[in-house]
Amino acid sequence: MKTTIKSLFFLSLLFVSCTAKTPTTQQDCTVQHLDWTRDAVIYEVNVRQYTPEGTFAAFQQYLPQLKELGVDVLWFMPIHRISETNRKGTLGSYYSIDDYKSINPEFGTHNDFKILVEEAHKAGFKVIIDWVANHTGWDNHWYKNNPEWYAVDSLGNHYSPYDWTDVAQLDFTNTDMRDAMLDAMKYWVSDFNIDGFRCDFAGDVPTDFWENARVELDKIKPVFMLAESEKSELLNHAFDADYAWEFMHIMNEIAKGNKNANHIDEYLQKIDTLICHDAYKLNLITNHDENSWNGTEYERLGAGVEAFAVLTYTLNGIPLIYTGQEIGLKKRLEFFEKDAIPSFEKNKTFEFYQRLNHLKHQYKVLSAGIAGGKVERINTNADDKVFCFERANKNEDIVVVLNLSNEDVAIEFSDYTLSGNYVDYFKNTENATITQSLQPWEYQVLIKSNK
Repeated sequence: MKTTIKSLFFLSLLFVSCTAKTPTTQQDCTVQHLDWTRDAVIYEVNVRQYTPEGTFAAFQQYLPQLKELGVDVLWFMPIHRISETNRKGTLGSYYSIDDYKSINPEFGTHNDFKILVEEAHKAGFKVIIDWVANHTGWDNHWYKNNPEWYAVDSLGNHYSPYDWTDVAQLDFTNTDMRDAMLDAMKYWVSDFNIDGFRCDFAGDVPTDFWENARVELDKIKPVFMLAESEKSELLNHAFDADYAWEFMHIMNEIAKGNKNANHIDEYLQKIDTLICHDAYKLNLITNHDENSWNGTEYERLGAGVEAFAVLTYTLNGIPLIYTGQEIGLKKRLEFFEKDAIPSFEKNKTFEFYQRLNHLKHQYKVLSAGIAGGKVERINTNADDKVFCFERANKNEDIVVVLNLSNEDVAIEFSDYTLSGNYVDYFKNTENATITQSLQPWEYQVLIKSNK
């Protein structure tokens, strides 16, 4: 999304997620996931705020540290020139695109970005860029030269979606506009060798556009596609993954005491009936929108930040780290102004996410989609507070125990016992057993490997 998270938008998401749908079977889905996506961790890059310079070249110096952190995919928020008409703030929203084939001069040049992609690839990263297909800035040359490519209201006037006054709504009934949009997407894959797209506001763009785009992009090179949406049909033939917005909101509500651990179980059962069995969810506790408009993860999740982060890594899906999350940044970053992060000095939080990334990479049972172990809940005497589950395959077994409450909890199991030698991952102790008494927001990850 591009500016604020408005209630109308979230109501639409809620409608999409709650409306009854016909269950999707695996046979209905044609997306072929690339092998590297199964164990990937995505890192969202906010170039403007990353360094005092706010450039590609300055960010490039952090590639070794991000490699040490253990992330795999660098997602760059929009890198394009920003429209000036109706601009919000001094620098404007990344998501008000002036030209789909341009580079924001704040960040550098086309060659600077090409070098960055090359260096990222050499270091072993994949690179995806944000793509804003639903609307453009008012200065976009499309608007000047092809006004018929834009939607009109009942009075024949072009308009902005929602209250996003710095952008104009595109008209996807226009085939020439669709062709130009696809041509621009191909440009970044063919000329810059990027590895895919995170597609902004994807659910409001017609599904058939994305399905055609996926086919055409894959002809250049196989790509990874992430939809900012919970419109499940997008996962059938177009996107590898979509957002676990509902899951993130459940975590927020649990932290506030308005929901409990059982709501996670209900959510997991629901999405099993809505999405392809091999589709991925992007599991997150923060991103650019949440940080700037709704608060940092520490504001929203309080003392539960680590427990919820562990949950996003150990449930099925792909975890996300946003700029500054890996160092425990407790600051809402400005969206339309310069607001550089003062330091990326490594600390205990860095070590925590480094450990989570290692966990994700080391154990195939945590792989995304059908390649990983199925999530099976383990019931306790305190299921409203404790979320305990197991993921297993023929070689590995991982048991995760989380106290998702601000109370001490004594745990009892009626029909479950550990069998074999388990290691407590975070304490690094062998012959571990499930902790019988959990402090508020305490968590435990137990691993048995037969390899």
